[in-house]
Amino acid sequence: MDRLAYWRKQARLIIRRSEALQSLSSEELATFAREMKWKARSGVSLSQILPEAFALTIEASHRALGKRHYEVQIMGAQAIFEGHIAEMQTGEGKTLTAVLPVALRAFVGKGVHVVTANDYLAARDAEEMGQVYQQLGLTTGCVTQDMSDSERLEMYARDITYGTASEMGFDFLRDRIKKGADSGLLSSRKIFTEETESSMPVQRGHYFAMIDEADSILIDEARTPLIIGVQEKNKDAVISLYRWCRTAIRNLEINRDFLFDQRKRTVFLTESGCRHVTLMSKPVLLDTIDTEQIYQHIEKALTAELAFEKDRDYVIDDGEIVIVDEGTGRKMEGRKWQEGLHQAVEAKERLDLTESTGAAARITIQALFRHYEHLAGMTGTALQARSEFKRVYNLKVSVIPTNRPCIRTGSPTRVFVDQSSKFDAVIAEVKTHIMGGRAVLIGTPSVEASHALSIKMKEENLPHTVLNALYHDQEAEIVKQAGQRGRITIATNMAGRGTDILLSEEVRKAGGLHVIATEMHSSKRIDRQLIGRSARQGDPGSYQFFLSLDDELLRVMRPSQLQSLKRRANPNSNGELSSSWVRRFESLQGNLEKRHVHLRKQLLKFDKDQKKKFRQMGLDPYLEVAES
Repeated sequence: MDRLAYWRKQARLIIRRSEALQSLSSEELATFAREMKWKARSGVSLSQILPEAFALTIEASHRALGKRHYEVQIMGAQAIFEGHIAEMQTGEGKTLTAVLPVALRAFVGKGVHVVTANDYLAARDAEEMGQVYQQLGLTTGCVTQDMSDSERLEMYARDITYGTASEMGFDFLRDRIKKGADSGLLSSRKIFTEETESSMPVQRGHYFAMIDEADSILIDEARTPLIIGVQEKNKDAVISLYRWCRTAIRNLEINRDFLFDQRKRTVFLTESGCRHVTLMSKPVLLDTIDTEQIYQHIEKALTAELAFEKDRDYVIDDGEIVIVDEGTGRKMEGRKWQEGLHQAVEAKERLDLTESTGAAARITIQALFRHYEHLAGMTGTALQARSEFKRVYNLKVSVIPTNRPCIRTGSPTRVFVDQSSKFDAVIAEVKTHIMGGRAVLIGTPSVEASHALSIKMKEENLPHTVLNALYHDQEAEIVKQAGQRGRITIATNMAGRGTDILLSEEVRKAGGLHVIATEMHSSKRIDRQLIGRSARQGDPGSYQFFLSLDDELLRVMRPSQLQSLKRRANPNSNGELSSSWVRRFESLQGNLEKRHVHLRKQLLKFDKDQKKKFRQMGLDPYLEVAES
């Protein structure tokens, strides 16, 4: 019997057991929960008590939330318990599914971490699902960015703790810093920040982590290490250097004075460029700075100018640069680019320069989650990354069937010569669906693109709502309303992930939510996540891609290649190209995916080598940056 068939058979047995518990009083249910906890903590195999524990949790869910688990949700829960990534489609109720394995693991009493995509989802799920855990005699906590050490200590002491990967990762690092300071390892440098209140670690261990949106956290975020920085006051000469570089780069010419690789986001001065920079007139303050450092800052200023765009890579929020996550379109509060790049971007935007940061401790997502004794997760898009999940985390991917058949339909992809022609076609398509009584969700790859399309919409007098990194706080409410008749929602590709779009009856009868993807992302999984917002739980729905030769995906090409491509284009009177052009986009996307896999492989190898080297030296591998 294959695993899915076994899980389905078990799910039916568990449902029958849960129905038998409906007659129990609240006191009897609480007694049953205490028995489960006693068995789990006395060494009885969790696999042995799984059917009873799942049945108990299903009944607790019904009493607390009025919800009972579907058969497929119980199948997904078994996959998670067995240490798999459960691929479950959007709208299949992953949050409720996770309650079953999380409660079972929590009965052991070693602490369970539930990792979510952002603070809002962590707080929401902790509050809602906490009602179920309370019925089982389990305590629930949630760690968020603004908490003190004492508050974090309390949250981690509870049976189940919700939080983001970055919060849990930074807490891991802060605990390592405390341990290093206690041992005298870090006595030579003051690296504690003001918020560090005591030397007591806040986390009590790493027993089990259940990761929501596992592909986003374990794969897409794996390229960006978590780094705790030591603030170093900027000297007047350094501030003057950043300001001077901002204007000096205007006198430099690409391919003569410097080389720019757009794919790698790197800039290198040529010999000609170095001579040019050396001969430029400079403020007196710069006399104290060596020439090599000036070259490095010029390269950083060029990188900030050419490779990082406002409203795509970052936004300006209350006078500060806030990084925008490439995959989700969400603001990454508290994150900074390293090695002076963040200050170079601030100088570019004529903002006050924040203090530069050196690294005190560093860990990658890959290294962080390999610390857990048990690891599992769930997402709507995991199958395409199954080999990487297996290789890096030793996690299998199991595709769980939908509760009801998926009736989503797709229309052929359309390609246009430029963004203007594409947006005209998008607006015409939107008008057609709105007149038909449907709701439309339009996915864009960046804040910049969402603004550009919004301007076009306003010119056409089309009422709409924009959801991007600038409106993070209203995210859940905007998404909830996106399924109403005539509603047009423009969103960065993954904004609103984790919140269901509920359709009105009118929209359901008219054909459901129509999703328009205005570009292909660098990963096919993220495209799948966007179109998966429609046709949930057997609802009708449809999607279509609209592409152009101005799309961000094509920016990985050399400028000369892109110009040559545009010259060969032969659009019709509406600026549309033949369907054969779709293959070029698919090929570029595939190449980018391979490149990102390669980068993550390199990062993993570097991590393993560093860990081995520093362990041999008797040093903490996560604090090595502070001592280098």
